[in-house]
Amino acid sequence: MLTDRDIARWRLHSQHLAASVDGAENVVRSLLAVQAENPSQSAWAVATRTREPHQADLAGLLASGRVLRTHVLRPTWHYVHIDDVLWLIELTRDRVLPTVDQQLAPLADRMPALADAVVEVLTELPDRTRGELAESLAQRGHELTGMQLMLLAGHLELHALICSGAPRGAEHTYALFSDRVRAPRRLERDEALVELALRYFASHGPATARDLAYWATLTLTDVRRGLAGAGERLESFEHGDRMYWHAPGEPPASASPPGHLLQVLDEMYRGYQDSRWVLDADGLLSRGRETAIGMALVDGQVVAAMKRTVTARAVTFELRPLRPLDPEEAEAIQNAAARYARYLDLELRLAGMLG
Repeated sequence: MLTDRDIARWRLHSQHLAASVDGAENVVRSLLAVQAENPSQSAWAVATRTREPHQADLAGLLASGRVLRTHVLRPTWHYVHIDDVLWLIELTRDRVLPTVDQQLAPLADRMPALADAVVEVLTELPDRTRGELAESLAQRGHELTGMQLMLLAGHLELHALICSGAPRGAEHTYALFSDRVRAPRRLERDEALVELALRYFASHGPATARDLAYWATLTLTDVRRGLAGAGERLESFEHGDRMYWHAPGEPPASASPPGHLLQVLDEMYRGYQDSRWVLDADGLLSRGRETAIGMALVDGQVVAAMKRTVTARAVTFELRPLRPLDPEEAEAIQNAAARYARYLDLELRLAGMLG
C-alpha cells in the first residue's frame, strides 16, 4: 500500500529533484511549464533540477528565446519551451483570458488601438522593458497605469502577439511573438489534451485529474478526454479517495539528494491543488491561508519554513523547524543550502535552529 510519503517521494523523481537532468532546457521541456512569477526564485526552481546548476544556463535560454517567460496555463508567468508555447496558449487561454479581460473592462473600447500601438512599438524596437513600453505608448497618446499595462501585456501574451524578449540584466522585456517563435508548433485540441495529460502526469505524477485541471485551468471533462486518449501510456492507482495517474513504472525506493530548499511557487508545491498535501503527511502546515514564502523538504516532506535573503556578499536562509529535526535531517538541509549558495556564488549564512 502506497502512503502520502511514498507519493511525495515519487514526485521528487518525476520532477527531477531527486533525478536531476543535464541543463535548464531539459528541465523546462520535461516539466512543460514552470511558474515564473518571481524571476530569481523561479530561476532556482529550474537550476536545482539540473546536475550542475549555473545561473548562465537559463539566462542564455531566455536571451536566445529557446525558453520564454510568458503568460500561459494560469493568469501568471511561466517558463515554457519554444516548442510548446503556442499549443499550450491555444489550449488554455479561453479559460484564462476572462480573468485578465475582466480587469481590462475600463479599456475595452481602446483595446484594438492599444494592441496595434504595442505591436508597432515592438516592431520598431524589440526587447523593451515595461517602463520603456509605457513611455513609447504615452508618446503615442496612450497613457496607462502600471497595472493597466501589466494586464494589457498579459492579454496580448495570451493572444500570442507578444512574449518575453531578451532580458536586460535582471529586467524582463517584451518582443513580438512572431519574431521570437518563428516556427510555432500547433496541435489540434484533442491531440493537445492527450499530450498535456501524458507530459503532466509524467513530470508531476503521481497526480490526480483535479490537479491537472487546476494546473492548466481546464475543465475535468477536458482532462478526462486527455486521459482517455492517452490510454495505456499512463498508469493509475487508488489512494484514499483519489485516483492517481503517472507514467508507467514502479515507485522509486528513496530520494537522493534528500534535502531541498524551495519557494511556494515551486512546481513541487504549486503544481498541485487537489493532492498538494502529500508533502505534509504529518500535518505540520496550516491548510488555510499561505503564510510561508519558502520551505525545507527532507525526503519529500516539509520539515521547516524557510526565508531567503540575498545581499551583495551573502545569502541567508532563515529556517524555522516545524518539529524537532534529527542530525541527518539537519545535515540534509545544510547541504541543500550550501548547494543553493554555490549556485548564487555567495557566502552562505544559516539562521534558526536546525537541531
